[in-house]
Amino acid sequence: MAVGPQGRKQDREQDQPLSGGMMNTVLRRGARVVRTAPPHAPALQEYLTALTASGFEGAPRPLALYEDGTEELTFVEGDVAVPPFPIWATEDWVVSASARLLRRYHDAAQHVPFDPGAAWPTALSDPEGGTLLCHNDPCLENLVFRDGAGHALIDFDLAAPGRPVWDLAALAFYMGPTLPPEVLTESKFARADVLHRLSLLAEGYGMSAEDRRALPETIEQYNEVSRTFVKSMLDQGNPLFVDIVEQAGGWPAWERVKDRRSAWLRDQRPAFLKALAA
Repeated sequence: MAVGPQGRKQDREQDQPLSGGMMNTVLRRGARVVRTAPPHAPALQEYLTALTASGFEGAPRPLALYEDGTEELTFVEGDVAVPPFPIWATEDWVVSASARLLRRYHDAAQHVPFDPGAAWPTALSDPEGGTLLCHNDPCLENLVFRDGAGHALIDFDLAAPGRPVWDLAALAFYMGPTLPPEVLTESKFARADVLHRLSLLAEGYGMSAEDRRALPETIEQYNEVSRTFVKSMLDQGNPLFVDIVEQAGGWPAWERVKDRRSAWLRDQRPAFLKALAA
């Protein structure tokens, strides 16, 4: 599907920048999204096409891959929360809705083949690997809601093989959100009951007993992988992450917060296990 960019010049005046992208430029062009393609775009587009063909409607459908390093996908209509998050995005129903969406995705993905030899990104991937193509970054900015339900996952750039519980740990990391109380109270999620929200996540997804037992330690793993990811983005000069770290008072201050979160997660493991088993 590779063509040159010259055939698209007439559309440029209609381009609308979309916020929330971490590592690339994202524009809306009518019913399409135009964005910088990841290096493994051919394999990812093949997978997303097969995912749509399987009957799963909760992901963008690839339309084109261009020689100038951009790609086009279908635009998914709905509500997407971006910082500073609106109040609705911090409510408990969002946890349940997101968990149900993730379950629908995993149920579909287990039947959709992907190229095991492709250079899938390792930035946020499951260190233990797996046979399912995990999304790896199911944060609020990558979830589309409609009428109080989770409708779609977007931005599969960081998708890679892993275990389903890895995606669940990522969802808990963002949606719990699994933050120490002193950090939580300074966030938009100040009223969140983390233990209750973990229980909602498990119930919404229909987690197995085995995954419930594995989730707390897997959240700790995801926390450490995310630390390495942010440091790599900072080293690359990514403006979004540079701004995040600067707002936190610089890298040493940001890392101290991350250390507190790591220690708190270890301390909370028994409480997390109890909430998940209830």
